[in-house]
Amino acid sequence: MSGRPEVLFPLFANLTTLDGIGPKTAQTLANLGIEKPKDVLLTLPANGIDRHPRETLQGAAQGEVVTVEITVETHHPARQKGRPYRVTVSDSQTSFQLVFFHARGDYLTKLLPTGQKRIVSGKVEYFDGVAQIAHPDHVVTVENASDIPEFEAVYPLTSGVTQKTMQKAATSARAMAPNLDEWNDPLLLGQNSWPSWNDALAQAHHPTSIRDLSPTTLARTRLAYDELFAHQMTLALARQNALRKPGIATIGTGRLADKVWAHLPYKPTAAQTRAITEITGDMASGHRMNRLLQGDVGAGKTLVAFMALIAAVEAGGQGVMMAPTGILAQQHLEGLRPLAEEAGVVLEILTGRDKGAERQSKLAALARGDIHILVGTHAVFQKGVDFLNLRLAIIDEQHRFGVAQRLELGAKGKAVDVLVMTATPIPRSLALAQYGDMDVSVLDEKPPGRKPIRTALLSDERLGEVVQHLSTAIAEGRQAYWVCPLVDESELSNLTAAEERYKYLRAALGEANVGLVHGQMPPSEKDAAMARFQTGQTKVLVATTVIEVGVDVPNATIMVIERAESFGLAQLHQLRGRVGRGTQDSTCLLVYNPPLTQSGEKRLTTLRETDDGFKISEVDMQMRGAGDLIGTAQSGLPRFRIADMESQSGLMQTAQKDARNLLERDPDLKTARGQAAKTLLWLMEQDRAIRLISVG
Repeated sequence: MSGRPEVLFPLFANLTTLDGIGPKTAQTLANLGIEKPKDVLLTLPANGIDRHPRETLQGAAQGEVVTVEITVETHHPARQKGRPYRVTVSDSQTSFQLVFFHARGDYLTKLLPTGQKRIVSGKVEYFDGVAQIAHPDHVVTVENASDIPEFEAVYPLTSGVTQKTMQKAATSARAMAPNLDEWNDPLLLGQNSWPSWNDALAQAHHPTSIRDLSPTTLARTRLAYDELFAHQMTLALARQNALRKPGIATIGTGRLADKVWAHLPYKPTAAQTRAITEITGDMASGHRMNRLLQGDVGAGKTLVAFMALIAAVEAGGQGVMMAPTGILAQQHLEGLRPLAEEAGVVLEILTGRDKGAERQSKLAALARGDIHILVGTHAVFQKGVDFLNLRLAIIDEQHRFGVAQRLELGAKGKAVDVLVMTATPIPRSLALAQYGDMDVSVLDEKPPGRKPIRTALLSDERLGEVVQHLSTAIAEGRQAYWVCPLVDESELSNLTAAEERYKYLRAALGEANVGLVHGQMPPSEKDAAMARFQTGQTKVLVATTVIEVGVDVPNATIMVIERAESFGLAQLHQLRGRVGRGTQDSTCLLVYNPPLTQSGEKRLTTLRETDDGFKISEVDMQMRGAGDLIGTAQSGLPRFRIADMESQSGLMQTAQKDARNLLERDPDLKTARGQAAKTLLWLMEQDRAIRLISVG
């Protein structure tokens, strides 16, 4: 793929090649992310003004735009500096005034000659009950009435750029748009009655009514699909590239797995069995695996991950499981240890805390192949950490690693299979946008015996009752978490809030019963506080959100979240998932500070009504938008100009299927449609895809 096709050159020229745009305006637009004619083309009108002519201004509302034929009556020049120039005019039923500030009299007498008819269009305002239009947007002769558009497109950018300039630039960019070969599947176009790319642009830039601005119009849907399709082509090419790299067929014998199955006290869910089959199938295929395992809190991901690791060991290889923090790595170690003992495999942990001789002996054992499964933090990727035969890498809590890190990770072993796990249910469209290059396994059932958690909302005026409730629970031998609010961005005030609450609860429940853990503690103290809670020495653990991920204390059955309205939905769902891990009934108390805002109330009631993480994530995305959901800064989420991931997830799904189908039929994009799709990738500046094609 030599370079950008010539047919696209005009769209990638300087902005100043567009009508009405000089160097200064070009600079202003560049600051808004509009740097070339193509960007103007893909910036669609956000609004519109109805300028259909009417008989009279009479009855028009304050602020309404009116287009009407008038007769010019009298001019009233400004009497003193700074006063406006007024012109009295009349339409078929009423008279009103046109008002101009800082205007030259000779210009206005030419524009509005006394006794003549004109057509004016502008916004009506009332002062002391008298109607006026200040600085009409349009004043034309009756012969030139058609110069005023009946419905005028309004573009979303005005900071330092007038609407007139944008309209002119858009018309000029439209005229530059070449006729491009169709990159979409003809069947898809037919089924949806979509217009061609050029016609879609023409319709989107020339709305004739407010209805034409809806994202569901055929023209806008088509243009949104083009963006999503280009993005999914990039991900499909990355996936194809990964599949083309020879992998190693990792085929388990089932010998060790049988031992684990024999000792499991429960039957795996259908979802777990399905996920294990999909993963081990990928590993045995001889292609590199690149799969995402998505599971809700408590859906049993650990077992699925372990069975995949076991398959790697049975095939004579090693596996590594990587977590974002030391505490989580420790947790994985404890979760996997009993299973590893049943299977008779050697399991070890490596974090940044391993130093000196101990670290050296672990590294030597790893290089000899004496350690079968390694659990650790990203320390497992440092220089000097060498495996004898690494077959499978599992990354936990994926959203902290972007696409780029995934590609790096694949390079570590010789054709290593990659499985990514996330406990944060992600809305379907977001999963497709972020992980479209991966195959996805979903755990959407809870293992048997997991009891639902009762969730209640309480105002903080009833804090005394909550403490009373805890006191009873402690007497019955139960344990509780107490999560303190995020006061603000500063660690210090959050810390103060946690320490205050800690003192208050110690006084109420007995000093020995209450522990504290927060982000500012040295790691050793944090671990010690956690350990005391895990072994039941302390009954209530006061914490900032450091406990959000991964801590497992089956005896903890109460979760109190203070100022719950200050947390996001996904975070609340994760926190609630820390209880309900044992056999007893569990409760989550959401304590809020009244009055609740509308969004605060929606978050808390959603949580009370459902414990389905996927449902919760959909609501979260509707409320916050996709970027915020995973922190756009490190999310690597694409920025779309037209497509909207939240409302158009169905289109995203179609785009993924279509992109994968096209590449299966035409892996080198040699056919006419393949060539057109390449042009689309250049048009949408999907540089990563273009590199993949030229490499592939």
